[in-house]
Amino acid sequence: MNLFDTLVNPAADDCPERSLVAHAANLLQIGEFQILQLAFAEAFAREMREGEGNALFRSFMMFNEVPPWVLSYARRIVALDDARVLDDADPAYHRYDVDDGKRLPDGLARFLVAVTVIAGTLGGGLAMASYAAKCTNSILPPCFDERADDLPAAGRVDPLPRD
Repeated sequence: MNLFDTLVNPAADDCPERSLVAHAANLLQIGEFQILQLAFAEAFAREMREGEGNALFRSFMMFNEVPPWVLSYARRIVALDDARVLDDADPAYHRYDVDDGKRLPDGLARFLVAVTVIAGTLGGGLAMASYAAKCTNSILPPCFDERADDLPAAGRVDPLPRD
């Protein structure tokens, strides 16, 4: 299926097996590569080597080749979800997740950070607006400007000459 066919008929599915694997991955809230890793570990009782993983993922993504053991694993995940017994938070499904060690602040700390950022943004905006209002030049002639009295004498012309 090419790009034009996909744009014309987005509901058409050129590889239902691959879509089933993607659906199972979405149910577990993991990536397609991770579901391939989980299925491989279950089918072969060992971890996938780097070269195996790259070749398998390439054939899966580029050529829509879905091994039967991956398809079986995906069907089981979908069946568990249909039976409403799938626990997508089970650590066994997330053992390949990358933990970068960064945690967002919880509770009160998160709230205080958000309030500080919002207050700083609003306060900075108001300070800039105040500064900009003081430094504007009028588009009106000086006789219509409130600050006309502040102009130097050389800038004003008196309508009647003085003796």
